[in-house]
Amino acid sequence: MDMKLELVMVPVTDVDRAKEFYEKVGFVVDHDQVVSDDVRFAQLTPPGSACSIAIGKGLTQMEPGSLDNMQVVIADADATHADLVARGVEVSEVDELAWGRFVFFADPDGNGWALQELPDWSKGAASS
Repeated sequence: MDMKLELVMVPVTDVDRAKEFYEKVGFVVDHDQVVSDDVRFAQLTPPGSACSIAIGKGLTQMEPGSLDNMQVVIADADATHADLVARGVEVSEVDELAWGRFVFFADPDGNGWALQELPDWSKGAASS
């Protein structure tokens, strides 16, 4: 049985502000639909990802900013860091850990993201 995670709700206070932020990060806007006065659904996908996020109005009971440590795998932490800084995104320095190299950022509501460059286990990186 296959199970594929395809969509994660990200709670935000201002859909337009959040959409602009995620576009700055590099996410692609798949669609933005106003269903009614109470429901708006915007779907954005990180470059190369099979899973998207949804921001909007009337989509979730979660409090804006309550997601912590959403994790995305990247190929190169240094290149990703430089790209995001060039785009004007406030990010952490590259954090070197035994289980990968990380860059962290938060959206305008405080939802936290961790971008992880996986270690090259073939070069003897620690396995736990």
